[in-house]
Amino acid sequence: MGAVYKETPMADETYKGEFYCVKCKEKREAEGKVVVSDNGRRMAKGQCPVCGTNLNRILGKA
Repeated sequence: MGAVYKETPMADETYKGEFYCVKCKEKREAEGKVVVSDNGRRMAKGQCPVCGTNLNRILGKA
């Protein structure tokens, strides 16, 4: 069973940098919103500019 995440957005914080796209299997430059999961991890959520797949990048504890 996977963990359930209740993500709360930070105060309009964004992350611009490299994400890994699992569909393209390449690192892509993208921009995404920073959210905090239930366990306190900060995550950036964006979209691949090439294929449109959702991207996630774990940034660390909040």
